[in-house]
Amino acid sequence: MKLIIGCLIAFAIMSFAAHAQTGSGKQAFYTAMASNSAAVWNKQLEEINTLTGNEKNAFQGALLMRKSGSQKTPGQKLSMFKQGHKLLEAAISREAKNPEFRFLRLMIQENAPKIVGYNNNIADDARLVKASYKSFPETVQKAVLSYSKTSKALKGLQ
Repeated sequence: MKLIIGCLIAFAIMSFAAHAQTGSGKQAFYTAMASNSAAVWNKQLEEINTLTGNEKNAFQGALLMRKSGSQKTPGQKLSMFKQGHKLLEAAISREAKNPEFRFLRLMIQENAPKIVGYNNNIADDARLVKASYKSFPETVQKAVLSYSKTSKALKGLQ
């Protein structure tokens, strides 16, 4: 299985990460999503463990799916991807209209290898993200805008 998820997400939000400061919170999360470093991902996963409920599930799930491409064997990649998928989808099922959770899923689905079959919600998620863009916190807006530069689904977002 290719490392498509990692490379495309990292490239898509690279300009956001280049200007981001290290720290905690969403800025650190989106910086980790743009990173290609297992150490950065692992540190962010530790920080996510301090969260509770749906936020923890959504962010941990997305980051695990992001990290899955760096695993050594196809079995390890798929196992980690499935673990992250379960967490993210559980969070979305509890808060179906949460636009940030849907943005996380959109980033993963647009970049997931076709073989995993995780691409059924791209159009719906993109519509919700576009409609909610102005209500996102500034840090999330920057991540969405940066990602939109390479996203087919979010093309033209301003």
